[in-house]
Amino acid sequence: MKLMFIGADHEVTGSCHYVEACGKRFVVDFGMEQGVNVYENEELPVSAARLDFVLLTHAHIDHSGMLPMLYAKGFRGNVYATKATTDLCQIMLRDSAHIQEFEAEWRNRKARRSGKPEVVPLYTVEDAVHVMEHFVPCSYGKKILLHDGIDVRFTDIGHLLGSSSIEVWLREEDTERKLVFSGDIGNFNQPLIKDPCYTDTADYVIMESTYGDRFHGKHPNYVDELAEVIQETFDRGGNVVIPSFAVGRTQELLYYIRQMKEENLVKNHGDFKVIVDSPLAVEATQIFHKDVEETYDEEAMELVKKGVNPITFSNLHLSVTTEESRAINFDTESKIIISASGMCDAGRIRHHLKHNLWKSENTIVFVGYQAYGTLGRTLVEGAKEVKLFGENIQVKAKVLRLEGISGHADKNGLLRWIHEFQEKPEKVFVVHGEDQVCESFAECLRNEHGYDAKAPYSGDVFDLISERWIAWGSKELVKKKKRPVSNAFVRLKSAGERLQAVIDHNEGGANKDLAKFTDQILALCDKWDR
Repeated sequence: MKLMFIGADHEVTGSCHYVEACGKRFVVDFGMEQGVNVYENEELPVSAARLDFVLLTHAHIDHSGMLPMLYAKGFRGNVYATKATTDLCQIMLRDSAHIQEFEAEWRNRKARRSGKPEVVPLYTVEDAVHVMEHFVPCSYGKKILLHDGIDVRFTDIGHLLGSSSIEVWLREEDTERKLVFSGDIGNFNQPLIKDPCYTDTADYVIMESTYGDRFHGKHPNYVDELAEVIQETFDRGGNVVIPSFAVGRTQELLYYIRQMKEENLVKNHGDFKVIVDSPLAVEATQIFHKDVEETYDEEAMELVKKGVNPITFSNLHLSVTTEESRAINFDTESKIIISASGMCDAGRIRHHLKHNLWKSENTIVFVGYQAYGTLGRTLVEGAKEVKLFGENIQVKAKVLRLEGISGHADKNGLLRWIHEFQEKPEKVFVVHGEDQVCESFAECLRNEHGYDAKAPYSGDVFDLISERWIAWGSKELVKKKKRPVSNAFVRLKSAGERLQAVIDHNEGGANKDLAKFTDQILALCDKWDR
């Protein structure tokens, strides 16, 4: 019975934790690394084909984004997640795969001209579609038996539609351990979704620390602050460009803008235009209309009961096609452009920045976390010039960040969550924070609040029975990795790993069936042995 730290350790993205117990192997999250990473993520200690199942805290790509690659490498187990997370992953993983394929094709056009090896996508749209066939939607608050000795329960953690912390009960003979994976702990008083719920008991807690070193301060009046920014920008004749995560943050912004329009907070600009330029955001907004009684908070539900859609208003335009997106920057009317991605590392927002950054009348508004190494982080930190599509762009627009608009709890919110356990857990493992933030928050838990807390590195392994560390990660800094030259050969190797897993699963089968299986394998070997 052991817990291994794979990713998002002393880093914010690429979340993944590996557990072995009761004869089963599983991971909690399998996320994509975004931005510049400091430490190497650890490889899984077993092949993808040998994983039995996945538990998924929520749909954000830094927690779910590598699941299609897991499928491509032979994983065929179930992925357990809430219903809303399943719905969101249907669109988010497909969108991520499309980006992978598009960027690979773009790079390959250059590679072919220069005679360089072809770049292969991390995974394909087909992989994303197939992995979704293995999702098992789960309800909040219901204890689920996954295997003899393994039970789980999902709890609303208030970070995103469908987001959850996950309780995991493990029993081997006379030993029982309870792990709680916090997922991303939500901020309080967010629009639309409910506040985080708490968990009462745990032996071991694996908790995030994204904002473990800062405070959001007094809850701001987002509507008035954003209205003031819009007023000043429109008075200058400019556009307000908001890089926004397509899922969650975009819908919150629509909620705020509906309110400011209702209260006429932006003067002398009539029923101003708002454009959401993201096919993913458009699809996600439709999902936010489903199962509202389970997901919406009381304030949003009051609007629904009055027949008001909380995230729709007049002069809202949803841009889906490429032609619609291109036309936006030829429209001279002052407007709000909300576009993905939120960290500006991909997607249509980069085109809007190219057209708007160099004009002093415009304002670029950041409303979420910007990971180290992303274009968003570069702009927030005051860059005077950036490169977009091979062109140097002067930054003359006003760039600002609305403090406090975050789906993550601040330090107070994190402490509030951990203090709600009835008794102190045996240990608290601090993850999902930048290098020094993980250390400082773990130190705060130890020295100021009396917890046995540690910030592990990728590759560290903790034995849950003997309650001691049995392996240590290398703390190796990231090195530039070469992508494999042949995607087909990578998939062939993954198929071989899956074949071995299938062989192992057939141990103890009928001799007649095993003999037939053996003959089929040997025939394939004879055909392809060169």
